[in-house]
Amino acid sequence: MSAVLTSGAAMDRRVVLPRRYGLVVLAVVAALAAALLLVRYWPRGVPVSRADVEIAAAKPGAFRDVVIGRATALPLQSVLLDASEEGRVEQVLVKDGERVEAGQLLVVLSSSQRAQELIARSAEAAQQLANLATFRAGLIQAQAAQRRELTQGEFELERLGRLHQRNVDLAAQGFLSPSALEDSADKLALARRLFAQLQADGREEQRTREQSVQAMQRVVTDLDQRLAAMRTASEGLAVRAPVAGRVTGLTLQVGESLRSGTRIARLDSLGRFKLELRLDEFHLGRVREGLAATLAHGGREHALHVARIDPQVKDGRFSAELVFDADPPPLQVGQGLDVRLTLGEASQALLLPDRGFYADTGGAWAFVLDADGRHAQRRELKLGRRADGVVEVLGGLRPGEQVVVSPYRALTGATSIQLH
Repeated sequence: MSAVLTSGAAMDRRVVLPRRYGLVVLAVVAALAAALLLVRYWPRGVPVSRADVEIAAAKPGAFRDVVIGRATALPLQSVLLDASEEGRVEQVLVKDGERVEAGQLLVVLSSSQRAQELIARSAEAAQQLANLATFRAGLIQAQAAQRRELTQGEFELERLGRLHQRNVDLAAQGFLSPSALEDSADKLALARRLFAQLQADGREEQRTREQSVQAMQRVVTDLDQRLAAMRTASEGLAVRAPVAGRVTGLTLQVGESLRSGTRIARLDSLGRFKLELRLDEFHLGRVREGLAATLAHGGREHALHVARIDPQVKDGRFSAELVFDADPPPLQVGQGLDVRLTLGEASQALLLPDRGFYADTGGAWAFVLDADGRHAQRRELKLGRRADGVVEVLGGLRPGEQVVVSPYRALTGATSIQLH
């Protein structure tokens, strides 16, 4: 009996197991069928509305190596006015933004310390000048006394010379003894030595007095120069416009104290401008001084050229300074303008519009449409220069092939897309 039951139980198990496996097999078959249906009938790629993308064809054309950038109008020349002396603001005679002429008085400062120093130097200079006058007067008096002494000595020498000659004549006639003649000759010789000594002493005294006068003159000259410098510095307390221009940044208040070197204002040139052009650092290696640029303003084209380059990159951009080849148009400082900068000669190339896809892929790939125009496959590209709203295609595309050029931010993980 037990053997029969065991055999029956085993038979039941053999019947149940195949039923479970059959359900699994049916489920797998259904899934495969569904997958085959999806492959056969479901559209390929990520679905994208054609109205949401921009499509452009790769076309041969002239690649104009021109970059368009935003520039800011600045004054061609600016002169900075700083306080050369410490002082207190006494008067502010112009307003910020006002036009001034060269030499016009702008601000008046005062300095009590500078005024006291100027008074002390003036008194010292006056005293030394008086001393110089005294030295000169003494020199003149000494020269007059010396001339009198020389005249008297010369007269005495001539008198003794005449007397000795008479004595010589008398001695020859026997009327004068030899001893008397010898005494006369000695007196004449002494007079000659005294006169020579008087001349030498006079020259030495005159040389000494002249040196003293010259030394005093140098002292007075040095004091005059220092006094003139102090007066110039004091005049610096009266700030004048060194050139004609427009006053900018003048914010001084009467009574305000300034330190030496404090910025007072800036003078901007009138009617003369330059442009500061900000460009993407991508172009840094290709921009150089002398490159031509154009500005469309007021219905006219104005020619410019690059005068200076600031290679410092900030926020992914660098700046170039442009100056006008002729008279600039009427502009306002700080005005924004679009400038076309020519980087090279035009050349034939295969071109694509420079749109958002370049920023999202770095120009490494793009979605290229199939022949049916309903599907686009991801394809590697080789792109070159970018300028004037187009990008140069060096490889990966044939003329006439269509490319999705709008931004890829929502499609960066896709390998293909379907347009509907």
